[in-house]
Amino acid sequence: MRLILASASPRRRQLLTEAGYSIEVDPSGVEELEPEGPVDAAAYVAELAWRKAHAVALRRGSGLILAADTTCTLDGNLLNKPVDRQDAERMIRAQEGREVAILTGLCLYRAERHEWVGAVETSVVHVRAMTDDERIAHLDSGQWEGKAGAYGVQDNDPIVSVTSGSWSNVVGLPLERLEQLICQYPSIGNHH
Repeated sequence: MRLILASASPRRRQLLTEAGYSIEVDPSGVEELEPEGPVDAAAYVAELAWRKAHAVALRRGSGLILAADTTCTLDGNLLNKPVDRQDAERMIRAQEGREVAILTGLCLYRAERHEWVGAVETSVVHVRAMTDDERIAHLDSGQWEGKAGAYGVQDNDPIVSVTSGSWSNVVGLPLERLEQLICQYPSIGNHH
């Protein structure tokens, strides 16, 4: 099955390729606006995934488009991609010693029929407490750049472990849920 991935994320591309999907990358260009104050994280990622898929569907007019959006949530607040090192440090400190929920919104959009299905997958990670030296080393590594919550499990990152849910979801694309969506809605996946 050929998917058009509405994302520039190299991690999503790698997950899909390794899972055997044939993909074409066409980033949506949709701005990910930071919400003000507490929001419903599931609604936020679901809407953003839909907006990304819809933007690419309108532009292309045909094809099966997959869009996703991942965020971390702590005490009702979203932790998206840090804007700079200081922001990354703030996020890391807030999460240390805590369980953090990671949510990914998925949207599969069949462009020529304007049909779409969506889902939200949740995983939980534990972020361990760090020494000052460890925290500085993490920030110095730059591995937090472009990652919700300022870390990535795929970096063999010692500060975070997945305690429940899908590992690929924490990376940014829940492959198990994607497979379910494709199976549940065969009309979305079929070319005719």
